[in-house]
Amino acid sequence: MKAPKRPTRRRAPKPGSSFRPKLVLASASPRRLQLLEQAGLVPDALRPSSVDESVSKGEVPRQIVRRLAKAKAEAALKLVKNEPELGKCFLIAADTVVAVGRRVLGKAELENEAADMLRLLRGRAHRVYTAVTMVTPEGRWRERVVETRVRFRNITDQEIGAYLASGEWRGKAGGYAIQALPGPFVIKLVGSYTNVVGLPLTETVSMLAGEGYPVALLWLAKAEVDSE
Repeated sequence: MKAPKRPTRRRAPKPGSSFRPKLVLASASPRRLQLLEQAGLVPDALRPSSVDESVSKGEVPRQIVRRLAKAKAEAALKLVKNEPELGKCFLIAADTVVAVGRRVLGKAELENEAADMLRLLRGRAHRVYTAVTMVTPEGRWRERVVETRVRFRNITDQEIGAYLASGEWRGKAGGYAIQALPGPFVIKLVGSYTNVVGLPLTETVSMLAGEGYPVALLWLAKAEVDSE
């Protein structure tokens, strides 16, 4: 009696092959790119765009991030439509703001702006909001807004100065990058950590998978590459 043949293990296609639709990230943020890559979701292209990020009077944080993420997606779609090599793609755009009390903090571009923001945040709680907008190859739009609560301890001016010297504050909502902060700055975080970094990863992956993007196959492909 012949022994039964062992089933041949099917190798998962590697990221970047033709087995999946293209993925475009409408952002120049290294943080957002790194988060996607860590999840095995490597964008085929980055298409950041310049949009007016000024805040209208009376806008609340959720409205702001939804509007800006949508504007970024719309601008990136115009670029992608002129690039046949990208074909029909999944497109991801995001926007993040920090809110403390009634005040909304956008991106710090100057050191004194970052210093003022950090002084405002010290010793109190604030909220970080990120909106993720996704456009599918069929033209469907999906959106999620994620909120995380963060509390800083009462950091000193000397500690703020040392952090500012690192340059990690530049271009960051609220004047800080949580992944680059000294550990003692944050004493409490409730919600998604990656949301504070700039992209709520669990929610983003769920949106992609829910619309048919082969997330599980890409995870398998990444695991096989890592094990080689």
